[in-house]
Amino acid sequence: MLSPTPLCLFCALLLCLPLAVIITITSPTTTVHDGSGHNLVPDLDPPPKTQQRFSSKPLPLPLHDDDSLFRVASRVKSKLPPGSPKKIAFLFLTISPLPFAPLWELYFNQTPKDLFNVYVHADPSYPYDPPFSGVFAHRVIPSKPALRFTPTLASAARRLLAHALLHDRSNYMFVLLSASCIPIHSFDFTYKTLTRSKKSFIEILNNEVGSYDRWAARGKDSMLPEVTLENFRIGSQFWSLTRKHAKLVVGDKVIWAKFNQPCVVWDTCYPEENYFPTLIHMRDPRGAVPATLTHVDWNGSFDGHPRMYVESEIGPQLISRLRKDKPRYGDDGTNGSDSPVTKQRRGFPFLFARKFSPESIQPLLRIANAVVFKDEANL
Repeated sequence: MLSPTPLCLFCALLLCLPLAVIITITSPTTTVHDGSGHNLVPDLDPPPKTQQRFSSKPLPLPLHDDDSLFRVASRVKSKLPPGSPKKIAFLFLTISPLPFAPLWELYFNQTPKDLFNVYVHADPSYPYDPPFSGVFAHRVIPSKPALRFTPTLASAARRLLAHALLHDRSNYMFVLLSASCIPIHSFDFTYKTLTRSKKSFIEILNNEVGSYDRWAARGKDSMLPEVTLENFRIGSQFWSLTRKHAKLVVGDKVIWAKFNQPCVVWDTCYPEENYFPTLIHMRDPRGAVPATLTHVDWNGSFDGHPRMYVESEIGPQLISRLRKDKPRYGDDGTNGSDSPVTKQRRGFPFLFARKFSPESIQPLLRIANAVVFKDEANL
């Protein structure tokens, strides 16, 4: 038998090369996972088909580029993974350390870790000493300065939504909280209230005192034609949004462009209290219960801040009173008194409360298990 010459081997290699290229191009793509089996690449809705036959591998997401972040986040799949439990995404927006972190630690330790996620937007211009730890460790997203009387607080909330959408497809409800917020029910009670709802909880108030001044804060006609005064709404900056509405927020460009303008009258400029209720009212009013589930007391407010509960006020009576108060309901887009929201107004309790002084942490910890996390009645 004759041995193949080098020239014959080289010719055979050239003949096989096209076949190898075809096999490589038509091979299925590989999904990248971390050690726990989670997909590191977010599940996205497929983009519109084009005439391009092949596409190059996408570049890593520039997390500090909000436009790219929102664009990618708006394309995540709307449906939860089959067989996966619904999760609540707790979004903490803060410009300071979290004085109630020990209370939240107790709160989250009541439940399996596969029912919630925590995300923190921490203004990088403030020192955080000691750094975030426990359940808040490594949960800070790429953050930017967030200031009152500017669109930056609303931008921070949108950034939190985008990262939560990209991080976990099982996130079902997205709850915005501040550093001065505390839970006033057990995790189990809160989880059942939120995951049983198919609607967002966001305060949407119409014809409030000062509405025109807020609408015109960027200039007399700067909101037109997209946002008329008739469509302008006011509400608490703290809400619980469904996955559908979270995608709506991060995918919005038209309405956000109006609210993202700098104000010319700063003391009536509250984009964080106007953008979200206005957007939901204009795009999907019937998809929301028009009330916040975060209690706040505006009696005795000062400089635009609500009343702050101090250490001496903390006790079982205060927690009981906060629970018994009823949310204020606004515009649900039905124009009728027989709407499902109207009929169910007594069915939705406050789940969180603010504003508490940092010194309140010790008395709150003392009554946490016996009062704060002990529900008077099961759902």
